[in-house]
Amino acid sequence: MYSAFVALVRSCLAVALLAAPLFAGHAQDYPDKPLRVVVPFGAGSATDGLARAVGEGIAKQTGQNVIVDNRPGANGIIAAENVAKSSPDGHSILFGTHTTHAANPWLYKKLPYDPVKDFEPVSALARGWSFLVVHPKSPARTLGDLIEMAKRAPGTLTYGAGGASSRVSVELFAQMAGIKLVYVAYKGNPLAVNDLVAGHIDLMITDSATGLPQIKAGALRALAYTGPMRSPLAPDVPTFDEAGVKGYENSYWFAAYLPAGSPAPIVGKLNKILVEAARGEAAKRYFASTGLVGFTTAPDGLARFQAEQSKILGEVIRGAGIDPE
Repeated sequence: MYSAFVALVRSCLAVALLAAPLFAGHAQDYPDKPLRVVVPFGAGSATDGLARAVGEGIAKQTGQNVIVDNRPGANGIIAAENVAKSSPDGHSILFGTHTTHAANPWLYKKLPYDPVKDFEPVSALARGWSFLVVHPKSPARTLGDLIEMAKRAPGTLTYGAGGASSRVSVELFAQMAGIKLVYVAYKGNPLAVNDLVAGHIDLMITDSATGLPQIKAGALRALAYTGPMRSPLAPDVPTFDEAGVKGYENSYWFAAYLPAGSPAPIVGKLNKILVEAARGEAAKRYFASTGLVGFTTAPDGLARFQAEQSKILGEVIRGAGIDPE
Protein backbone atom coordinates (compact mmCIF):
# COMPACT_ATOMS: atom_id res chain seq x y z
CA MET A 1 0.00 0.00 0.00
CA TYR A 2 2.89 2.34 0.88
CA SER A 3 4.60 1.68 -2.46
CA ALA A 4 1.36 2.45 -4.28
CA PHE A 5 1.10 5.75 -2.39
CA VAL A 6 4.69 6.66 -3.28
CA ALA A 7 4.00 5.85 -6.93
CA LEU A 8 0.92 8.11 -6.86
CA VAL A 9 2.90 10.98 -5.32
CA ARG A 10 5.65 10.57 -7.94
CA SER A 11 3.04 10.56 -10.68
CA CYS A 12 1.46 13.80 -9.37
CA LEU A 13 4.87 15.44 -9.10
CA ALA A 14 5.69 14.43 -12.65
CA VAL A 15 2.43 15.97 -13.89
CA ALA A 16 3.13 19.15 -11.92
CA LEU A 17 6.64 19.39 -13.34
CA LEU A 18 5.34 18.92 -16.85
CA ALA A 19 2.63 21.55 -16.27
CA ALA A 20 5.01 24.13 -14.77
CA PRO A 21 6.65 25.06 -18.10
CA LEU A 22 3.20 25.35 -19.65
CA PHE A 23 2.07 27.83 -16.94
CA ALA A 24 5.36 29.71 -17.31
CA GLY A 25 4.77 29.90 -21.05
CA HIS A 26 1.27 31.21 -20.49
CA ALA A 27 2.64 33.88 -18.15
CA GLN A 28 5.29 34.88 -20.68
CA ASP A 29 2.62 35.50 -23.34
CA TYR A 30 0.09 36.97 -20.87
CA PRO A 31 -1.97 38.95 -21.59
CA ASP A 32 -2.60 37.82 -25.14
CA LYS A 33 -6.05 39.35 -25.57
CA PRO A 34 -8.08 42.29 -24.17
CA LEU A 35 -8.44 42.40 -20.40
CA ARG A 36 -11.84 42.76 -18.76
CA VAL A 37 -11.89 44.72 -15.50
CA VAL A 38 -15.15 44.08 -13.69
CA VAL A 39 -16.36 46.89 -11.41
CA PRO A 40 -19.02 46.22 -8.74
CA PHE A 41 -20.45 49.74 -8.96
CA GLY A 42 -21.76 52.03 -11.68
CA ALA A 43 -20.18 54.69 -13.84
CA GLY A 44 -19.07 57.69 -11.80
CA SER A 45 -18.28 55.65 -8.71
CA ALA A 46 -14.83 55.74 -7.10
CA THR A 47 -14.18 52.14 -8.16
CA ASP A 48 -15.11 52.96 -11.74
CA GLY A 49 -12.79 55.97 -11.84
CA LEU A 50 -9.95 53.93 -10.35
CA ALA A 51 -10.49 51.12 -12.87
CA ARG A 52 -10.26 53.55 -15.78
CA ALA A 53 -7.14 55.26 -14.42
CA VAL A 54 -5.32 52.03 -13.59
CA GLY A 55 -6.64 50.47 -16.79
CA GLU A 56 -4.87 53.18 -18.75
CA GLY A 57 -1.61 52.12 -17.14
CA ILE A 58 -2.28 48.45 -17.83
CA ALA A 59 -2.97 49.13 -21.50
CA LYS A 60 0.20 51.19 -21.81
CA GLN A 61 2.32 48.35 -20.43
CA THR A 62 0.71 45.41 -22.17
CA GLY A 63 -0.48 46.85 -25.48
CA GLN A 64 -3.85 45.22 -24.85
CA ASN A 65 -7.21 46.98 -24.63
CA VAL A 66 -8.72 47.18 -21.16
CA ILE A 67 -12.51 46.92 -21.05
CA VAL A 68 -14.18 48.31 -17.90
CA ASP A 69 -17.27 46.17 -17.29
CA ASN A 70 -19.61 47.86 -14.78
CA ARG A 71 -21.89 45.36 -13.04
CA PRO A 72 -23.54 47.30 -10.21
CA GLY A 73 -26.10 46.00 -7.76
CA ALA A 74 -26.58 43.76 -4.73
CA ASN A 75 -23.72 45.36 -2.78
CA GLY A 76 -21.14 44.14 -5.28
CA ILE A 77 -22.39 40.56 -5.32
CA ILE A 78 -23.27 40.54 -9.03
CA ALA A 79 -19.78 41.56 -10.12
CA ALA A 80 -17.96 39.31 -7.65
CA GLU A 81 -19.97 36.26 -8.67
CA ASN A 82 -19.35 37.00 -12.34
CA VAL A 83 -15.58 36.99 -11.93
CA ALA A 84 -15.60 34.02 -9.56
CA LYS A 85 -17.26 31.98 -12.32
CA SER A 86 -15.04 33.31 -15.13
CA SER A 87 -12.23 31.41 -16.80
CA PRO A 88 -9.09 31.46 -14.62
CA ASP A 89 -6.85 32.63 -17.46
CA GLY A 90 -6.01 36.05 -16.05
CA HIS A 91 -8.17 38.05 -18.46
CA SER A 92 -11.14 38.70 -16.13
CA ILE A 93 -10.09 40.85 -13.18
CA LEU A 94 -12.33 42.00 -10.34
CA PHE A 95 -11.61 45.42 -8.90
CA GLY A 96 -13.12 44.48 -5.57
CA THR A 97 -13.42 46.47 -2.37
CA HIS A 98 -13.87 46.02 1.35
CA THR A 99 -17.58 45.63 0.44
CA THR A 100 -17.13 42.56 -1.77
CA HIS A 101 -14.29 40.94 0.15
CA ALA A 102 -14.57 41.95 3.80
CA ALA A 103 -18.06 43.19 4.68
CA ASN A 104 -20.47 41.09 2.61
CA PRO A 105 -19.82 37.85 4.52
CA TRP A 106 -21.16 39.63 7.62
CA LEU A 107 -24.08 41.30 5.84
CA TYR A 108 -25.53 38.23 4.09
CA LYS A 109 -26.45 34.81 5.41
CA LYS A 110 -25.51 33.20 2.11
CA LEU A 111 -23.34 34.55 -0.69
CA PRO A 112 -23.09 33.04 -4.20
CA TYR A 113 -19.30 33.38 -3.89
CA ASP A 114 -16.67 32.84 -1.21
CA PRO A 115 -14.42 35.92 -0.91
CA VAL A 116 -11.47 33.70 0.05
CA LYS A 117 -11.91 30.34 -1.69
CA ASP A 118 -13.24 31.66 -5.02
CA PHE A 119 -10.47 34.21 -5.72
CA GLU A 120 -6.75 34.61 -6.10
CA PRO A 121 -5.67 37.88 -4.45
CA VAL A 122 -3.39 39.90 -6.73
CA SER A 123 -2.72 43.32 -5.19
CA ALA A 124 -4.29 46.08 -3.18
CA LEU A 125 -4.65 49.23 -5.30
CA ALA A 126 -5.65 52.23 -3.22
CA ARG A 127 -7.38 53.42 -0.08
CA GLY A 128 -9.26 56.56 0.84
CA TRP A 129 -11.43 58.36 3.36
CA SER A 130 -14.91 59.85 3.26
CA PHE A 131 -17.01 62.90 4.07
CA LEU A 132 -20.21 63.07 6.08
CA VAL A 133 -22.46 65.33 4.04
CA VAL A 134 -25.91 66.90 4.38
CA HIS A 135 -28.06 69.09 2.17
CA PRO A 136 -26.96 72.75 2.27
CA LYS A 137 -30.40 73.71 3.65
CA SER A 138 -30.08 71.26 6.54
CA PRO A 139 -30.28 72.93 9.96
CA ALA A 140 -27.16 70.96 10.90
CA ARG A 141 -24.22 73.33 10.50
CA THR A 142 -21.83 71.12 12.47
CA LEU A 143 -21.51 67.46 13.39
CA GLY A 144 -22.62 68.38 16.90
CA ASP A 145 -25.82 69.91 15.48
CA LEU A 146 -26.53 66.70 13.57
CA ILE A 147 -26.02 64.54 16.65
CA GLU A 148 -28.38 66.76 18.66
CA MET A 149 -31.02 66.53 15.91
CA ALA A 150 -30.76 62.74 15.91
CA LYS A 151 -31.03 62.56 19.71
CA ARG A 152 -34.13 64.76 19.74
CA ALA A 153 -35.92 62.52 17.24
CA PRO A 154 -34.40 59.00 17.40
CA GLY A 155 -34.88 56.85 14.30
CA THR A 156 -36.23 59.62 12.06
CA LEU A 157 -33.14 60.89 10.22
CA THR A 158 -32.37 58.85 7.09
CA TYR A 159 -29.00 58.07 5.57
CA GLY A 160 -28.18 56.65 2.16
CA ALA A 161 -25.44 54.18 1.33
CA GLY A 162 -24.41 52.65 -1.98
CA GLY A 163 -22.07 50.08 -0.49
CA ALA A 164 -20.88 48.53 2.74
CA SER A 165 -18.22 51.20 3.26
CA SER A 166 -20.77 54.01 3.45
CA ARG A 167 -23.15 51.96 5.54
CA VAL A 168 -20.56 50.74 8.03
CA SER A 169 -19.07 54.24 8.27
CA VAL A 170 -22.44 55.67 9.30
CA GLU A 171 -23.24 52.81 11.66
CA LEU A 172 -19.87 53.20 13.39
CA PHE A 173 -20.55 56.93 13.76
CA ALA A 174 -24.02 56.20 15.14
CA GLN A 175 -22.61 53.71 17.67
CA MET A 176 -19.95 56.12 18.89
CA ALA A 177 -22.33 59.11 19.01
CA GLY A 178 -25.15 57.16 20.68
CA ILE A 179 -27.76 57.90 18.01
CA LYS A 180 -30.19 55.92 15.84
CA LEU A 181 -30.45 56.53 12.08
CA VAL A 182 -32.53 54.88 9.35
CA TYR A 183 -30.71 53.13 6.49
CA VAL A 184 -31.78 53.61 2.85
CA ALA A 185 -30.05 51.28 0.34
CA TYR A 186 -28.77 52.36 -3.09
CA LYS A 187 -26.97 50.57 -5.92
CA GLY A 188 -24.06 52.98 -5.67
CA ASN A 189 -22.94 56.13 -3.87
CA PRO A 190 -23.57 58.42 -6.90
CA LEU A 191 -27.27 57.49 -6.75
CA ALA A 192 -27.41 58.19 -3.02
CA VAL A 193 -25.63 61.52 -3.52
CA ASN A 194 -28.19 62.49 -6.17
CA ASP A 195 -31.03 61.80 -3.73
CA LEU A 196 -29.30 63.76 -0.98
CA VAL A 197 -28.83 66.74 -3.32
CA ALA A 198 -32.55 66.46 -4.16
CA GLY A 199 -33.46 66.43 -0.45
CA HIS A 200 -34.88 62.89 -0.35
CA ILE A 201 -32.57 61.69 2.45
CA ASP A 202 -30.96 63.54 5.36
CA LEU A 203 -27.29 62.56 5.25
CA MET A 204 -24.68 60.11 4.08
CA ILE A 205 -21.00 59.32 4.35
CA THR A 206 -19.62 59.21 0.84
CA ASP A 207 -16.24 58.48 -0.67
CA SER A 208 -14.16 61.51 -1.61
CA ALA A 209 -14.29 60.79 -5.34
CA THR A 210 -18.08 61.00 -5.35
CA GLY A 211 -18.59 63.65 -2.71
CA LEU A 212 -15.90 66.25 -3.39
CA PRO A 213 -17.38 67.65 -6.64
CA GLN A 214 -20.73 68.24 -4.90
CA ILE A 215 -19.04 69.76 -1.85
CA LYS A 216 -16.96 72.14 -3.96
CA ALA A 217 -20.03 73.09 -6.02
CA GLY A 218 -21.99 73.93 -2.89
CA ALA A 219 -24.58 71.23 -3.61
CA LEU A 220 -23.70 69.46 -0.33
CA ARG A 221 -22.34 70.62 3.01
CA ALA A 222 -19.54 68.55 4.55
CA LEU A 223 -19.63 68.27 8.33
CA ALA A 224 -16.75 65.87 8.99
CA TYR A 225 -14.01 63.77 7.38
CA THR A 226 -13.31 60.14 8.32
CA GLY A 227 -9.51 60.37 7.98
CA PRO A 228 -6.92 60.68 10.75
CA MET A 229 -6.19 64.25 9.55
CA ARG A 230 -7.98 66.78 7.37
CA SER A 231 -8.13 66.25 3.63
CA PRO A 232 -5.81 68.58 1.69
CA LEU A 233 -8.62 68.84 -0.87
CA ALA A 234 -11.07 70.19 1.74
CA PRO A 235 -8.94 71.62 4.55
CA ASP A 236 -11.84 73.50 6.14
CA VAL A 237 -13.69 70.27 6.97
CA PRO A 238 -12.79 68.90 10.42
CA THR A 239 -12.08 65.27 11.13
CA PHE A 240 -14.67 63.37 13.18
CA ASP A 241 -12.25 63.45 16.09
CA GLU A 242 -11.96 67.24 15.85
CA ALA A 243 -15.75 67.56 15.47
CA GLY A 244 -16.39 65.76 18.75
CA VAL A 245 -16.55 62.02 17.99
CA LYS A 246 -13.24 61.16 19.61
CA GLY A 247 -11.29 58.27 18.15
CA TYR A 248 -13.46 57.90 15.03
CA GLU A 249 -11.58 56.97 11.85
CA ASN A 250 -12.66 54.83 8.92
CA SER A 251 -11.24 54.16 5.45
CA TYR A 252 -12.20 52.25 2.33
CA TRP A 253 -9.97 50.29 -0.03
CA PHE A 254 -9.77 48.71 -3.46
CA ALA A 255 -7.98 45.56 -4.59
CA ALA A 256 -7.62 43.31 -7.64
CA TYR A 257 -8.62 39.64 -7.70
CA LEU A 258 -8.57 36.81 -10.24
CA PRO A 259 -10.76 33.70 -10.21
CA ALA A 260 -9.53 30.84 -8.04
CA GLY A 261 -7.28 28.46 -9.94
CA SER A 262 -5.53 31.18 -11.94
CA PRO A 263 -1.92 30.01 -12.45
CA ALA A 264 0.58 31.45 -9.99
CA PRO A 265 2.88 32.81 -12.76
CA ILE A 266 -0.03 34.80 -14.20
CA VAL A 267 -0.99 36.08 -10.73
CA GLY A 268 2.62 37.16 -10.24
CA LYS A 269 2.87 38.89 -13.60
CA LEU A 270 -0.44 40.71 -13.14
CA ASN A 271 0.72 41.84 -9.70
CA LYS A 272 3.74 43.54 -11.28
CA ILE A 273 1.59 45.11 -14.00
CA LEU A 274 -0.90 46.48 -11.46
CA VAL A 275 1.73 47.81 -9.08
CA GLU A 276 3.34 49.74 -11.92
CA ALA A 277 -0.06 50.94 -13.22
CA ALA A 278 -1.03 52.17 -9.73
CA ARG A 279 2.15 54.26 -9.75
CA GLY A 280 1.59 55.55 -13.29
CA GLU A 281 0.65 59.05 -14.37
CA ALA A 282 -3.05 58.34 -14.94
CA ALA A 283 -3.41 56.84 -11.47
CA LYS A 284 -1.46 59.71 -9.88
CA ARG A 285 -3.79 62.23 -11.50
CA TYR A 286 -6.84 60.34 -10.24
CA PHE A 287 -5.44 60.06 -6.73
CA ALA A 288 -4.60 63.78 -6.64
CA SER A 289 -8.12 64.77 -7.70
CA THR A 290 -9.99 62.41 -5.36
CA GLY A 291 -7.90 62.21 -2.21
CA LEU A 292 -7.12 58.52 -2.71
CA VAL A 293 -3.71 57.13 -1.78
CA GLY A 294 -1.95 54.44 -3.78
CA PHE A 295 -1.64 51.23 -1.77
CA THR A 296 -0.14 48.11 -3.35
CA THR A 297 0.80 44.71 -1.94
CA ALA A 298 2.07 41.29 -2.89
CA PRO A 299 -0.68 38.66 -3.32
CA ASP A 300 -0.07 37.15 0.13
CA GLY A 301 0.01 40.64 1.64
CA LEU A 302 -3.46 41.33 0.21
CA ALA A 303 -4.74 38.04 1.66
CA ARG A 304 -3.53 39.01 5.15
CA PHE A 305 -4.89 42.56 4.84
CA GLN A 306 -8.28 41.26 3.67
CA ALA A 307 -8.51 38.88 6.65
CA GLU A 308 -7.69 41.70 9.08
CA GLN A 309 -10.25 44.03 7.50
CA SER A 310 -12.97 41.37 7.52
CA LYS A 311 -12.46 40.89 11.26
CA ILE A 312 -12.68 44.64 11.93
CA LEU A 313 -15.80 45.12 9.80
CA GLY A 314 -17.43 42.08 11.40
CA GLU A 315 -17.02 43.65 14.83
CA VAL A 316 -18.56 46.94 13.66
CA ILE A 317 -21.48 45.23 11.91
CA ARG A 318 -22.26 43.00 14.89
CA GLY A 319 -21.91 45.98 17.24
CA ALA A 320 -24.44 47.91 15.16
CA GLY A 321 -26.93 45.05 15.50
CA ILE A 322 -27.19 44.63 11.71
CA ASP A 323 -28.83 41.26 11.01
CA PRO A 324 -27.53 39.40 7.93
CA GLU A 325 -30.00 39.46 5.05
